Amino acid sequence: MKEKKKNIKSWIIAVGCCVLLVTIVWLWLVRFEGQKPTLKPDLRSPYIGRSHSIAIHASDVKSGLRRLWIAVLKDGKEVVLHDEVYPSAGFLKSGKRRETSVNLQIEPDKLGFKDGEAVLRMAVWDHSWRSWWKGNKTYLENKVTIDTRSPEIEIISRAHNLSQGGAGLVIFRTSEICKKSGVYLGDNFFPGHAGYYSDPNIFLAFIALKYTQGPKTKISVEAVDRAGNSTKVGIPNYIRRKVFRRDTINVSDGFLNRKLPEFSSEIPQDANLSAVDKFLVINRDLRKKDYQSVMESCNSSDAKIHWKGGFLRLPKSATRARFADHRTYTYKGREIDQQVHLGIDLASLTNSPVPAANGGIVVFADNIGIYGRTVILDHGLGLFSMYSHLSHIAVKPGDSLSKGQTIGRTGSTGLAGGDHLHFGMIVHNTFVNPVEWWDKNWIKNNVLSKIEQVETPRSQE
Repeated sequence: MKEKKKNIKSWIIAVGCCVLLVTIVWLWLVRFEGQKPTLKPDLRSPYIGRSHSIAIHASDVKSGLRRLWIAVLKDGKEVVLHDEVYPSAGFLKSGKRRETSVNLQIEPDKLGFKDGEAVLRMAVWDHSWRSWWKGNKTYLENKVTIDTRSPEIEIISRAHNLSQGGAGLVIFRTSEICKKSGVYLGDNFFPGHAGYYSDPNIFLAFIALKYTQGPKTKISVEAVDRAGNSTKVGIPNYIRRKVFRRDTINVSDGFLNRKLPEFSSEIPQDANLSAVDKFLVINRDLRKKDYQSVMESCNSSDAKIHWKGGFLRLPKSATRARFADHRTYTYKGREIDQQVHLGIDLASLTNSPVPAANGGIVVFADNIGIYGRTVILDHGLGLFSMYSHLSHIAVKPGDSLSKGQTIGRTGSTGLAGGDHLHFGMIVHNTFVNPVEWWDKNWIKNNVLSKIEQVETPRSQE
C-alpha cells in the first residue's frame, strides 16, 4: 500500500514537473520571445519640403504591437509626430494589433523648424515580457534635410518663336540641384538636359508644338527640387499659326490585295471581316500601337549633342506628302477613314540609298507595322530622326553614325503604296515638321545662336 502511495506521489511530482517545465518553456518562447518588431519607413528622399508625406509600417507577428513613437529632432528641439499605444488581448495573450501603417504629413513651418539638417526618430515596442515587461524594441534614426525654399529659375534664352507643329530651344538655369526641370507646352512636358555647359544647373530643353497646338498654347518652365518644392515661370514666346494641307487617298482593291497579306499576323483573321474592314484595323488600331512603339524608342536620349549643322534630306528626291497632311481615305468614292500624316514622304529612284540626316546613335532598326522597316536615330537631348518603308536596313541598334552614312535603302514596306522614304523628326514625344531641320538658317537662328550666347564654357566637344 505504501509502495502504491509512493508511486502515485512520484507520478504526481513528475506530472507537476512536466507541467511546470512546459509552462516555463511556453512563457519563454511565447511571452518572453525575443524577436524584435519590424519598422519600415518609406523615406524615398532625405529631403523634407514645405509639406512632406512619409509612410511608416510597423509589424510584430508574435507578441503584437505595444507602442509606435515617431519624432523629429532639430537643434536640440524634439517634436513628437506620432505616439500610439496598442492594447493587449489579455494578461497571457499577445497584442490585438499585429501591424499598422501610419501616413504622416510633416510641415516644418507649423512645427517651428527652420531649414537645415534634422533627425527623424522612430521606435516600436511589442507585447513581449522581455526587458522587465517593457517588450522588445526597434529604434531607427534617419538624417533628413529640411528645405522649404522653392528653386529659382532664370530664363537664359530670349527669343522663343515657334510654328504650329514646329520645334524650338529653351535654355534656363536653376538656383539648386533639382530632381525635375523642363518646359511645359500645354500639358506636354519636355525635360531639360544638364551637362552641355560646365555649370550643372544650366539646362537645354528642345521643345515642340503638336500640329494641334496653336497661338494660345501656354509655355512655362518648371523646376522641382529634391524636397519637392516647385517653381513655374512663363516664358516670352510667339507662335505662328499654320494651316495644314488636306489630301484624299483612294484605297483600291489592288492596293488591298497587295498589302493585306503583309499584315496577316497583326490583324484578326475573321472570315466576316471584309478587306476594307481589315484595312481600317490596320489604319486605325495598328497605327496607334505603332505610334506608341516609336515613342517608346524615344523614351530616353543621350545627354550629348551628336549632330552638327543642317540635316540632310534624301538626295534628288521629290516631296510626295507633307507634314501634318490631313488625309481622307476613300473606297469606291465613299469616305472610310481620316488620319494625319506625321512626316514627309520623299520619292527618288527605286531602292535609293538613304543617308543619315545627321550624326546620331541608332536606337531602333526593325519592322514597325504600318511604317515597315524603320530606323530611328538619337541625335541627343531628346532629338530623333525616323526613316520608314525601307526595303533594306544596313545598321543595327547601338551603331554610331555620321552625317550622310547609309542606313538602308528606300522601299515600300509597311502601309506604303509605292517606293519612297517616310522621313520624320521627333522631339522627345512629339513629331515636328522636318522642313525646319533641313534649313541651316532656321537652325542657326533658333538653336545654335542661343547655345553660343551662353558665356559659360562648354563641358563637351
